[in-house]
Amino acid sequence: MIKRFLLLALVLIAFLIFTPPFIQAKGEISLLDSATEVNFPDALIFKLKVSSSTDITKTRLHYQVDRMNYATVTSEAWPKFTPAPMVETQWVWDMRKASLPPGAAIKYWWTVEDKAKNILITPEKTVCFADFNHPWQSLTSEQLTLFWYEGNNSFAQELMAACQQGLEKLAIDTGAHLEKPAKIYIYASTKELQEAMIFPKEWTGGVAYTEFGIIAIGIPPEQLEWGKRTVAHELAHLVVHQLTFSPYANLPTWLDEGLAMHAEGEADPYMQAWLRKAIEEDKLISVRSLSSPFSAKPEEAYISYAQSQSLVEYLIQNYGQDKIFKLLKLFKQGCTYDEALIEVYGFDAGGLDARWRASITNQNQAFWQKVLTEILASPVGVC
Repeated sequence: MIKRFLLLALVLIAFLIFTPPFIQAKGEISLLDSATEVNFPDALIFKLKVSSSTDITKTRLHYQVDRMNYATVTSEAWPKFTPAPMVETQWVWDMRKASLPPGAAIKYWWTVEDKAKNILITPEKTVCFADFNHPWQSLTSEQLTLFWYEGNNSFAQELMAACQQGLEKLAIDTGAHLEKPAKIYIYASTKELQEAMIFPKEWTGGVAYTEFGIIAIGIPPEQLEWGKRTVAHELAHLVVHQLTFSPYANLPTWLDEGLAMHAEGEADPYMQAWLRKAIEEDKLISVRSLSSPFSAKPEEAYISYAQSQSLVEYLIQNYGQDKIFKLLKLFKQGCTYDEALIEVYGFDAGGLDARWRASITNQNQAFWQKVLTEILASPVGVC
């Protein structure tokens, strides 16, 4: 028995001495590096380095963008390279073709194949398409995170408070609330916001990337009051689009914009003046027309926004929270404008138009009567 053990030990020692050290089993593909490089806002670069005992012939990048989708969407890219036992390649996502907002998250992995048909699937990684051009600070409250880099903590806290007030107002008056986490990026000016975008329009001062749950706005610290209304407005767009997201939804513009303006709080006197002007000059726009995108002409745009807010407030004040929430749910299901309105309120877009016009005309007459009364009641100087 002892001799048998000694013989076995000698054989094992000989095997260890004369067998070459293991480096890579034949046919295996080794992952040497998988990384990304963020060049915000222009490009996102995916890099790969792999080796094999034979030529690597195929590399394929798979990636998924974290956004609301009707189904899981996996995109693919096939970077070019020369087949060899060691390959280092990359694929550049050019944002001029399909841009991403700041803070967008992308999950990715690679599939690699060599000449012997061996396959390697790399572990999944996630990259954030972050804007590293500014020293961001952050403030988080419940599902909302606010990022800013210019202005003190009080500046950010007041913006966050405006967001929470807007969300609360929307929840109380419509039943809609934030269903998924949201991020708001506050740039120090309109110019710096536009520099963070690909092909921005010259009038862009803020944008809600509703499918990503991301908002970007240019708010100088000295324009805090305007900024507070704007963050509440854009955040309301996220809430409404989360609630109504479906492949069938066809949300009328007046309802989307009207709810966003309602979330701002008290009606803006400037917009109210435009509404009164439209009433007096018989320039009100039909509800059916307001269901489509608004005009780019400034005067028509102002009237469209003011009228949309007034329409939403008419529905809330006269018919309550439950019905407007049901209206949003019906649009999610794909109901037409008239179908949804008739089921909830008993009248179509034309009926809403007629009822609202009668109400707003009476309010306008009451407004001017009040102004006239105040003028007559004021003391008159005697020369």
